Amino acid sequence: MTGNGLWARFRRAENPPSVQCEQRGVVLAVRGLAAGYNGQRAIEGFTFDVHAGERIGIVGPNGAGKSTLFKALVGLLPHQGTISILGASCRESHAMVAYVPQHEEIDLNFPATVWDVVMMGRARQIGYILPPRKRDRLAVRAALERVGMWALRKRPIGQLSGGQRRRVFVARALAQQASVLLLDEPFSGVDTTAEGDIFQVLDVLREEGVAVLLATHNLAQAATHYDKLMLISGGRMIAFGAPEQIYTPENLARTFGERIALWREGEQYVVVADRPCHAETHTP
Repeated sequence: MTGNGLWARFRRAENPPSVQCEQRGVVLAVRGLAAGYNGQRAIEGFTFDVHAGERIGIVGPNGAGKSTLFKALVGLLPHQGTISILGASCRESHAMVAYVPQHEEIDLNFPATVWDVVMMGRARQIGYILPPRKRDRLAVRAALERVGMWALRKRPIGQLSGGQRRRVFVARALAQQASVLLLDEPFSGVDTTAEGDIFQVLDVLREEGVAVLLATHNLAQAATHYDKLMLISGGRMIAFGAPEQIYTPENLARTFGERIALWREGEQYVVVADRPCHAETHTP
């Protein structure tokens, strides 16, 4: 291992939460999904089920297709194959997904408060003409309290730190009260305190039966904080299942190339990389 290498050690969960989640039934069913840009396929051959309350980590190098997968699930890209949430049609299912993209395009000079931004998540329930109702205001308050941003509800969005903005965007997705939540690199630019707050929110959502798919580069975090992992490389799904089942040298080599090595020490796994596959930064 070179001087720039990294290593991570993690322990398998003795009683994976996914066992309880699978007893709740399938909430998201994907069959033969393919999607891309300008007529060129960026992902293809995705077939998998997600159960109510499951937390799925989507892991892969930059350009693997993680963001494309999320955009297809939410209906932002033309696609082939089927996507069904709670048995609904593909078209109806897109409206049952809440999505937090990796990079939010927002004018930080626009005079919108934290409350305004999160209320945007209720647009589908409110409609284009009616003002927010009591149930909409309660949903926004609950979402802000979950991510610890209620006290800053009147703060202009442009005056927040990068980590605080990420939490607001997560709150906006939570306000939609969707059955499936997609989070594309939600921990990018947040500090460890905000990261812990978000995981606490995810724990509550698990109990409520909300399925969460979360894209991440953090291999050690993925192994310890998710019920199942999906390894993606080159626009294809390499493996899908419990971390202890799919974190094998063969699967990691197919996903990341020769940069990744893994071995097992009793009840623990050790991941070693010659160089990080993603440089993370944290903004307080």
